[in-house]
Amino acid sequence: MNQNPHLKVWVGSGYYDLATPYFATQYTLNHLGLDESLRGNVEAHFYEAGHMMYIHLPSLAQMKADLAAFMQAAIPA
Repeated sequence: MNQNPHLKVWVGSGYYDLATPYFATQYTLNHLGLDESLRGNVEAHFYEAGHMMYIHLPSLAQMKADLAAFMQAAIPA
């Protein structure tokens, strides 16, 4: 991202999950060493179902909406 400031990153993680723990994700994102102007390029979303959002229908629906919004925002106007 430091070399390509147009790069956008989406992270999906679980609140209750040992494979993608909430605080590990937060720690990693907070320690990327990004310039303040690039922090808006990283989006993190958290789901009840853990890292297998697709087996919990409410999490799946929310993840679909979050990803659709992320992709729509990446398309130039």
